[in-house]
Amino acid sequence: MRRQTYIFPKPPSILGSSAVGGKLENEGPLGRCFDKTSDDPYMTAETFEKGESKLQKQALLHLFEKTGLTEQDIDVIFGGDLLNQCTGTTYGVRGFGIPFLGIYGACSTMAEGLIMASAFTHAGYAECAAAVTSSHFCAAEKQYRFPLNYGGQRTPTSQWTATAGGALCVSAKGTAPYVRGFTVGKIEDLGVTDAANMGAAMAPAAWSTVSAFFRDTGMSPDSFDMVLTGDLASVGSRLFCELAEREGVDISARHNDCGKMLYDPDKQDVHAGGSGCGCCAAVLCGHILPQLKTGRLKNVLFAATGALMSPTVSQQGESIPSISHAVWISSESGVKS
Repeated sequence: MRRQTYIFPKPPSILGSSAVGGKLENEGPLGRCFDKTSDDPYMTAETFEKGESKLQKQALLHLFEKTGLTEQDIDVIFGGDLLNQCTGTTYGVRGFGIPFLGIYGACSTMAEGLIMASAFTHAGYAECAAAVTSSHFCAAEKQYRFPLNYGGQRTPTSQWTATAGGALCVSAKGTAPYVRGFTVGKIEDLGVTDAANMGAAMAPAAWSTVSAFFRDTGMSPDSFDMVLTGDLASVGSRLFCELAEREGVDISARHNDCGKMLYDPDKQDVHAGGSGCGCCAAVLCGHILPQLKTGRLKNVLFAATGALMSPTVSQQGESIPSISHAVWISSESGVKS
């Protein structure tokens, strides 16, 4: 391990992925990338929280259908969400009978899960490992902000929590796309206290991790088709590029953000853009990985970001600590035959 970064000598393979979403996600620019969407925010369940659990279950079922794998083929599953005690995941995957490790990285959870699944398979602890995560606008609003019937006004810097989920599975043997390496992020906290401006809180963590990857590997933005953050949205993306520019790195030409890609801000009232565990999971699993599989994209640095905030502690005046983990995903293994 070179400081924060590890490069796999024999990269694991992402065998397949799936993405599910809600009505707003289906109406966005990436609507065709979803395996399943629903116009019902309850997902035919009794509550929003139970609906989110169904999102995770659906993501896994579509993953199995697309890859031909079964529950018995998965040695371990890494999963998490935004809800207290990760209840969306716990109740979503409980019926599968798969060994389970719950994780929490806020909106960076998919990157964290992908890293752990890749590390487990590379080390030989699992032949096939899965990662799954989700978020739900209504459930997240209840927990982090206000009840939906409160009718609170949203600020221009606020982001829209995606009602979406994504799942993928990793194996030591397989074809493209490959997980070439990863960088584990450090917690960054520059004192932002505005819970309606998560982009500003997370941008420093994103650049800290991405710059660590470049420093540890000797690579640069030009090494990638895309440096994909998530979910900084429009405010955080601008700050991310400014932080890079301060260090003499022009990343703007290669950078994009899941929170900017999932919705059309000119046609959809999402303010600064998307957020939530399901935002970057759906964009990665439904839009990016298929392009890496076909070779349309060669190299992507996926740097998901998370605001590690607690509603209780935020109300006590604490600032918002943030994290970002980066994963290098490629259409080529880099291993010489």
